[in-house]
Amino acid sequence: MKTGKFQLLLREEWFLGVGAASCLAFVCLGHSLLGSLADPRALAPVSAWLFAAVLGSVFGVVRHAEHLALRLGEPYGTLILTLAVTAIEVISISTMMWRGTSESTLVRDTLFAAVMIILNGMVGLSLLVGGWRHREQQYNLQGANAYLGVIIPLAVLSLMLPDFTVTTPGPTLSRMQEAFLALMAVGLYGTFLAIQTSRHRRYFMVGDAAEAPDEHPSSGPRPRWAHAALLAAYMAVVAYLAEQLAEPLDYLIDVLHAPVALGGLLIAALVATPEAISAVQAARANQLQRSVNISLGSVLATIGLTVPTMLAISRLTGKRIILGLGHADLILLPLTLVVSIITFASGRTNILQGAVHLLLFAAYVVLIFQG
Repeated sequence: MKTGKFQLLLREEWFLGVGAASCLAFVCLGHSLLGSLADPRALAPVSAWLFAAVLGSVFGVVRHAEHLALRLGEPYGTLILTLAVTAIEVISISTMMWRGTSESTLVRDTLFAAVMIILNGMVGLSLLVGGWRHREQQYNLQGANAYLGVIIPLAVLSLMLPDFTVTTPGPTLSRMQEAFLALMAVGLYGTFLAIQTSRHRRYFMVGDAAEAPDEHPSSGPRPRWAHAALLAAYMAVVAYLAEQLAEPLDYLIDVLHAPVALGGLLIAALVATPEAISAVQAARANQLQRSVNISLGSVLATIGLTVPTMLAISRLTGKRIILGLGHADLILLPLTLVVSIITFASGRTNILQGAVHLLLFAAYVVLIFQG
């Protein structure tokens, strides 16, 4: 019996071995592997190797977060998922800030990329796929309004306000302004968690029961602590390999003379991909409420937790960060927020709303290269 369980564990968690082996390879040979990045024949495979290893490990984190989510039900389920992904994002940004050369705008670029990917790419694809398959889908209007009611002020104060303050030069905040922003973000997120998990849990459900897919039968009857331990193991792999990925990613942007914002887009895409798959699958299965919880909850956690964490890290490490958006992004962010308000204003969605959000995401990608 124990042998069978061990074999099942090996079969399901084989990528943890791949990630651990990758970590060991860079611990032992990292100097030579990263020292040969000037050669394109080494740059491409090393970058692809690290990106694939980090992405696969992120999938492992999300998979075990979802197993815990299924055991606990909504809204705790999506809360665990979004917190796990936010932790990965903070780890990735922190390690790349520490090793990279574009640290001043990396936080801003990654946050803005995450908002665009989730509110436009993830939401748009979910609504398009769900609407195409089911024509119209329903969600809890009160829950969506609660999300947007916190997301909008946090996004505006974090990414737009720094462009208009005059206490410090440039799109930055003073020490007192940063402290207020961090405290406000944590306070708003904490208040939101209070209504999501206790006082108004029904806002984040459709009907009297939580929406949750059946757990995959191959997952095995593991206890919660086992999923939590495996989640932590995958997270450790992500933390180390993300640090190694910073150097080839930064070098690749320099060699290709690509926009600096591309680094933020790649980090956000790396982190958001597993959640995007979960959100689209939920919408396709006509579980739009779960898709909305994942998407809007991810944006809220990204801004509400990443901003104060990165501000604290900035002060502790002396790494200066710029939060204020520039030029075209100052138009694209409020446009996205307004469209999101319209999308989630009726309690029902269709393919038209999905198409609009995907168009805005396409505009964001174009403006990175042609801004």
